[in-house]
Amino acid sequence: MVKKCLSRMSGKLSRTVLRQGKGSNPFSLVDYCSNDFKDLLKASHIRQSMSRKGNPYDNACAENFFSCLKCECTNFYKFKTRDEARQAIFEYIEVYYNRQRRHASLGWITPLAYKELFFPDLAA
Repeated sequence: MVKKCLSRMSGKLSRTVLRQGKGSNPFSLVDYCSNDFKDLLKASHIRQSMSRKGNPYDNACAENFFSCLKCECTNFYKFKTRDEARQAIFEYIEVYYNRQRRHASLGWITPLAYKELFFPDLAA
C-alpha cells in the first residue's frame, strides 16, 4: 500500500514527514520500525517521526492542541458531514483558538495578541 501511494506522489514528497500515531496509520509499529520500511522512506526523501513509546511529552504542544480541540469543539457535536466538521474545526481554530482563547503558555493572552505584541511587522 505504501509503495502504491509513493508511486502516485512521486516528486511531491521532498518535505514530507510520516508519523505513526495511535491507530492512525494502517500498518503496525513493527512494520513502521522495520529496516525495509525505513529504507523505502529514505529512498523517497520522507522523514520518519516517532515519539518514544507512551511519552506524549515528546510532542507536548501538538498533544495539548488536539486535547483542547477535542474537549472544546469536536466532543460536543455529532457532525452530519465532513464539510460540517471541517467548518466547525476551522471556526474553532481561526475564530476562537487563535483570536479569543487565552493561552497559559503565552502569559494568558491570545495567540493573535501575542503576535501583535511581539511581532508587529507580521500583524496584518
